[in-house]
Amino acid sequence: MIDALLTALGFLTILPIRSKKEIRVEGLGGSAGWFPYIGALIGALAALALFGFSIIFPRLLAAALAAAVWIALTGGLHLDGLADCFDGLLYSGAPEKRLEIMKDPRHGTFAGVGLALTILVKIIALYSLPEGMAWLVLPLASATARWLLLPAGKQPNARPGGLGSMFSAGLQNSAFLWGALPMAALTALIGWQALAVVAAAHALAWLVFRLAQARLGGMTGDVYGLLVEMSELVILTGFCVKGL
Repeated sequence: MIDALLTALGFLTILPIRSKKEIRVEGLGGSAGWFPYIGALIGALAALALFGFSIIFPRLLAAALAAAVWIALTGGLHLDGLADCFDGLLYSGAPEKRLEIMKDPRHGTFAGVGLALTILVKIIALYSLPEGMAWLVLPLASATARWLLLPAGKQPNARPGGLGSMFSAGLQNSAFLWGALPMAALTALIGWQALAVVAAAHALAWLVFRLAQARLGGMTGDVYGLLVEMSELVILTGFCVKGL
């Protein structure tokens, strides 16, 4: 259990717990139950950064710096996948060509625009969150986004031998209930608003699964990154809706 926790922590964050070289990709599925817990930790640290920066700087600058801390904690892991997906999924050719584009380490125009918009919306959402909500909303957003990686692991994969395939191979059904606890606890603490935005994030995940199947022939590691980033945005912006 501790080994699985350290694997999840080492893979999802830059915290110096375990070297990336020590992490076996084929063992990621076995640590998936811990992903939402690591997500909640990432969100809590981002909320702490937002609180600290808000004491020193105007709220908009504090939101931008907190977003930078949030991204830095993950090493930009999911943003890289999002960028690749913008390049590949928006290409109009065959699925094989889209997969080839997504494997290219160079990013194109779609990737640049997608990255810029994602980061910009995250900053504005952090700035717009109701006062005092960040302590629960950020952990909820981050935990839910990483819980959604579990049902993602049960979807068909586009490439045998890729990160998605190796993650799916080690994914255990017991991880679903264990992994759902942080999301459920935070949702209960916040109330019905959280239930609404978490439901919206799950609806988004279903759309991502269908899009990946239609455009790529299945899931890839990059699509996992897209799913995490988009799910976080849905939850953050959901709490900014007027009257919610």
